[in-house]
Amino acid sequence: MPDLSVSFSKLPNTSPSIFSVMSQMANQYKAINLSQGFPNFETDQELKDLVTQAMRDGFNQYPPDAGVLDLRREITKKIESLYGKKYDPETEIIVTSGATEALFDAISAFVSKGDEVIVLKPAYDSYEPCIKLNGGKPVLVQLKGENYKVDWQEVRDSITPRTRMIIINTPHNPTGTVLTKEDMQELESILKDTEIILLSDEVYEHLIYDDLEHQSASRFQNLSERAIVCASFGKTFHNTGWKTGYCVAPEELMREIRKIHELTVFSVNHPMQKAYSEYLKDPTHYLKLNSFYQKKRDYFLKLIRDSRFRFTASSGTYFQLLNYSEISDESDVDFAERLAKEHKLASIPVSVFNIDKKDHKQLRFCFAKTDETLERAAEIICKL
Repeated sequence: MPDLSVSFSKLPNTSPSIFSVMSQMANQYKAINLSQGFPNFETDQELKDLVTQAMRDGFNQYPPDAGVLDLRREITKKIESLYGKKYDPETEIIVTSGATEALFDAISAFVSKGDEVIVLKPAYDSYEPCIKLNGGKPVLVQLKGENYKVDWQEVRDSITPRTRMIIINTPHNPTGTVLTKEDMQELESILKDTEIILLSDEVYEHLIYDDLEHQSASRFQNLSERAIVCASFGKTFHNTGWKTGYCVAPEELMREIRKIHELTVFSVNHPMQKAYSEYLKDPTHYLKLNSFYQKKRDYFLKLIRDSRFRFTASSGTYFQLLNYSEISDESDVDFAERLAKEHKLASIPVSVFNIDKKDHKQLRFCFAKTDETLERAAEIICKL
């Protein structure tokens, strides 16, 4: 009998995620895991207590498909206070099973066979498979240099009559860079007078450093009118395993996204939504995060300042790129594997996210870890 999985696969060339590969390697070789992007410290006890209380209060059945209304109202308040854009909690917000579901729903709602979607590389590895699942074609634009700047003229030149969507990510995973106000204004100019939808992945919106300001698509009138903005509570509040995110968009776009959401998960865990709705009422819970994580970043970089790695301090996310070109001429994939096997430290090779696997000799390390974990990792790094 023929292998039907091969005969009918919609993603025949898609390999296991590098995050899964490196985390499995970390487990296999008992390596310190700075590869996958999750904190190894606990979420706030206050938030956990709110979940427990919600369960005790009976919020254990299906919530409304778009999400608990109190939570959607709090999201509205947060976005308006930070970015000056007011979304209707009834019609322009849904709560999703993590930001990845929000991204999937947005792409699935609007990308059809033959549509083109511009993706800036390196990019989170769910974008392209989702585009292909829906019959679309990813049009890849490589960010430039080791500091990963956008060539907006190349973006402009990549637009065709079949361009349906462009995906941006700021703060950016895996590079830790951020888009500036000037970047967003250039994008605004490019998309003006088009029908192109903007999908803005902003899951690290509260993790931004050195007095920089997050330039959400919601800030810009001409972008917000065409933008679907995706966000993550799990990334924000140290509980990625709760898989809770949300997206906001103009009503006419959200109407279509909501159809996909209803057909995939229908609704998202009720007690956690109730907890988040209470927790967001105190803005310091998210406003203090940039300071918290900048201290983590600065401590990690201080620990490795005498190493042979080169780096530019991350501007956002909880990831730091380190260049190892003064240590080895191996490919980043080979070096990352050897680092895990021989030195017991797991990281992510960046080339796997680039066009043609362009290799800048950079590894991505997650610094959302306890100080003890960072100290143990830095000791290994400084010995290389």
